[in-house]
Amino acid sequence: RANDVEIYTFPTDDETVADVNKDMNEMMPFAADGNKDMNEMMPFAVVGSREDVKVGETVVRGREYPWGVVEIENEQHCDFVKLREMLIRTNMEDLREVTHRKHYELYRRGKLKQMGITDDGAHPVSLQETYEQKRAEHLDELQRIENEMRQNFVNKVREKDLELKRNEKELAAKYEGLRKENNEEKKRLDEDRKKLEDDLAAIKKKKEDLERANAEQANGQNTKSKKK
Repeated sequence: RANDVEIYTFPTDDETVADVNKDMNEMMPFAADGNKDMNEMMPFAVVGSREDVKVGETVVRGREYPWGVVEIENEQHCDFVKLREMLIRTNMEDLREVTHRKHYELYRRGKLKQMGITDDGAHPVSLQETYEQKRAEHLDELQRIENEMRQNFVNKVREKDLELKRNEKELAAKYEGLRKENNEEKKRLDEDRKKLEDDLAAIKKKKEDLERANAEQANGQNTKSKKK
C-alpha cells in the first residue's frame, strides 16, 4: 500500500462463495477489517512440477531435492492448492471481469492517450477501431510517400532522358557542322589542285611552244648559213 500496489480482493457479493472468499481476504495483509496479524500467507509460495515422486508408499506430484521432497499439493509445503482453488475454480470469472473492466480499460486509455486521443469514459472509444484507423492512416501516408518517391524517380528519369536527347542533338549538330566544313575544305582543296594543274599545264604548253619556236629559229639560221 505504501507504494500504491493494489492487492486483489476476492469478491464477497456472491453468496455461494462469500464465506470462502471472506476467509481468504482475512488472510491478506492489511485486509479491509484492519487485521494486520492475518498475513502469514503472504507472499504466496508456489512450486510446480510435472513429475511424480514416491514418498514412502505414496506417489505424489512434486520436486525431489537432496534434502527432501516438495509436494505441490501439500499445503504445508506450498500454496498451490489454495491459489488453484481461489483463482481458477472459484474466482476465475471475477478475475476476467476485473481484468476487462479495470486493467484492460487502463491499458486501453493509456494506448489511446499515446495516440493523442482522450477517452473520458462517457463516450468509450474502441481501441481496435482506433488502431485500425491509425493503421489505415499510416498505410495511406506510406502509400503517399511511395507514390511521391515513384513520381520523383519518374521525373528524374524523364529529365535525364531529355538531357541525353538534348546532348545527342547538340552532338549531331556539331557533327553536321564539322562535316560541312570538311566538305567545303575538300572542295576548296580540289579547286586549288585543279587550278594548280591547269597552271602547270599552261606553263608546260608555253615551255613546249617556246622550245618549238627556238628550234624553228635555230633551223632557220642554219639554212641561211648553208645558202651563203
